[in-house]
This record gives sequence, C-alpha cells and structure tokens, in this order.
Amino acid sequence: MMSYSTARRSLLLAGALFGAFTFAAAAQQPASPPAAGAAPAAAPLPPGSPMIGRPDSEAAAKLAPVAPPPIPAAPDKLPLAKLKLPPGFNLEVYAAGMANARSLAEGDKGTVFVGSRLVDKVYGIVNKDGKRSVKVIASGLYRPNGVAFKNGTLYIAELSKVSKIDKIEDNLDSPPKPTMIYDNLPKDEAHGWKFIAIGPDNKLYVEVGQPGNNVLHDDAHGQIRRMNLDGTGAEVYALGVRHSVGFDWNPANKQMYFTDNGRDWLSESVPEDELNRVTKAGEDFGAPYCWQGNIIDQEHGWGKNCKDYTAPVGLMGPHVAALGMRFYTGNMFPKSYKNAIFIARHGSWNKSQKQGGDVVVVKLNKDGTMKSMEPFMTGFLEDNKYVGRPVDVMVAKDGSLLVSDDWNGAVYRITYGKPKVAAQ
Repeated sequence: MMSYSTARRSLLLAGALFGAFTFAAAAQQPASPPAAGAAPAAAPLPPGSPMIGRPDSEAAAKLAPVAPPPIPAAPDKLPLAKLKLPPGFNLEVYAAGMANARSLAEGDKGTVFVGSRLVDKVYGIVNKDGKRSVKVIASGLYRPNGVAFKNGTLYIAELSKVSKIDKIEDNLDSPPKPTMIYDNLPKDEAHGWKFIAIGPDNKLYVEVGQPGNNVLHDDAHGQIRRMNLDGTGAEVYALGVRHSVGFDWNPANKQMYFTDNGRDWLSESVPEDELNRVTKAGEDFGAPYCWQGNIIDQEHGWGKNCKDYTAPVGLMGPHVAALGMRFYTGNMFPKSYKNAIFIARHGSWNKSQKQGGDVVVVKLNKDGTMKSMEPFMTGFLEDNKYVGRPVDVMVAKDGSLLVSDDWNGAVYRITYGKPKVAAQ
C-alpha cells in the first residue's frame, strides 16, 4: 500500500513546481518603477495561464481555479454518505489513498490502472484473494494523466510522450520502466495533460489541447490524433478540439464520441461544454472560431461561420468541465442504460454559482444526437464548495461502474441490485 506521507510529498512537490513555474515566468519580465502617483502594474501572467482574459470586474476577480487538498482523503473521510444515486443502485469505496486519481483502464486480469495529473505516478488497484490493494506501477513521470490497456500492455500518456509497459499484470510487484513509443507531442502546460484510449480499429487515440484558454494555435494543437499501437503512423483524426479529457466509441456503429471543454471568460452562461461525434476522419469541430455549434468567437471568429464546422450532438452545461465518458456496455444495470453514455462533470471554477460536480447519463436518439441528459451520481458539490470532483468513469468487466475522484484520491464502485448479490 502507498503511504499517505508519500502522497503528501508528491502533491506538495507538484504545488511547488507550479508555483516556481508561475514565479519564474513573472520574474523574467523587466521591472520598471511605476509613474508617480500610479498603482504598481500587475505582473504579467505566464503563458497559458487560465487567468488570461478574465474580465476586469469585482465578480470575476473572485474566480480562480480551485486547488485540491494536498493529500488524498483517508477512507473514513470520504464523502460516501453525501453521494446520491437513483433507487436500486449501490455505492462503495473501491480504493483510496491515490493522490490525484484520474483516468481509468482495466487489465485482462482485473487490475484497474489509474493515472494522475499533479503527481508523477500511475497506480494499479490489484484484486487478490478477495482483497484490493493499491500499488505504484510507475513513478518519476510527468503528468501521466492518460492510461489505456490492450493485450497485456499498459499505455501511458504524459505531457509530451506516450509510453508502454508490456506484460504489466505479470509483473505488478516489480514493474519494468515504461518504454517510450511516441514523443512528437507539444510540451505546453496549458491543457497539456493527455487522455488516451484504444479504438475499435486497434489504434491508439490521444488528444492534444489548445495551449491556452482561447488562442489561435499551430497545426500541432487543438486536435485528436491516432496512431498504431507501436507509435507509428500518427495522423490527425479530428480538428477544432479545445480540450477533450474523455472519448469512447458507440458500440452500435463504432463512431467516436468525445467531450470538449468550452472557452472561459465569454460569460458565466456560455459557451456550454460539448458532446461531439466524429463521423469521418478530418472533421473540424470549430475551436477557437465557433463554440457550442452556434456562437462565433468574439476574438477569433471574424469572417467565420459556424455552419462550416461540425456541430455538437449535445450540450453539457456551461463551464462544467465534462471529462471522462463511457458507453455502458455491461449487463448489470437495467436495460434502459444499455449503450447510454456516463459522463463525469468535474465541475466549474469560473462560475459564481458552481455547476457540475456530478456524473450524468446521456441517452441518444436513433440518429446519434442527444435525447436526454439526467443526473446519476450527485452530491460532490455542497453549498457551492466541492467535497469531491469526479474525473473519469469506466465500465468494469462485471458490469459495475467505476468513478475516479481526484479531489479525494479515490475510486468509487457503483452496482445495481441487492448489495450482497451485486458485490459478487
């Protein structure tokens, strides 16, 4: 088991590095004395800062990214009693003590791999003899947010590269170091953490976000790429993507769906985050020119038309940070959930009244557009403050649903039916 002191050191180091980055960027600016009687000018913001573009108003000045707790919550301090599900569903703590638990992937032998963004580790939740334990699978990595698994191999996406560990479940007690397979990725910190998944075409997909809130970027950003499992044959699959931290494929027709986070500082009510569908390679989804399919960007959209871009199939709410998503392909839940999409909404930080902080279920029309969006797992947001923040969802092989919570460093398990039956 990983100790809390280790997790604390990792998160404190991450905070120190972020602070150092911010300070260094500001320190590089030449200093000049303010004019007599004038207030000192504020230090320039570092490149990619989420504060760039924030309106100069008293209300906006109160809004800033919400820092997570420095250490993962102890199992008995998790907000389990506050989290609510529809009737008939059960909730339990699957594993705890994993600082900044983020993306999820399941191995052939039942190991659940967990990525992180603010610390240097990838974890493995191991099931053995009816008990679960947490192991550190890899450390010394840089923003290893994305994890995927295929045929015994674990794939890990860091800030600027993708690596793999072969036969990982045969070597959980002494994992070999990851082997890099692809490193042609930008190194921008803003939206630099990567989500990855393996598609039905047996290719590895990786997202490359825009290097800032709302920027005109080069042809290496704002996209989803795909490549062979050995890192060769990389190509751009989708364009106009601001920042996607979750995608999956519709089991009915193998079309890719992905969440995308809208820009900040346009207003508190728009644009909404998007649920998008790729029907052919090379589609452009509009960022940074068009948002939510019908709003031309006031900075970069001059001369553009939203009709020239692929519109979202559904809207997820303004600034809710819609992240991880999976089609439900299990058999444990009622039939009404079959092929529905579970989506983790991490929750807003740039709204006076926060929104999101939940898991919703999206059901589709026959044409693949959104039919409905309903709350499923709620309670992470209490009195306009977070008690937890869901990041990713994953349908386990037994049909249960796992949900990661980077605020508390935990993974929850949702089952349906009588608890003693569902837990088997």
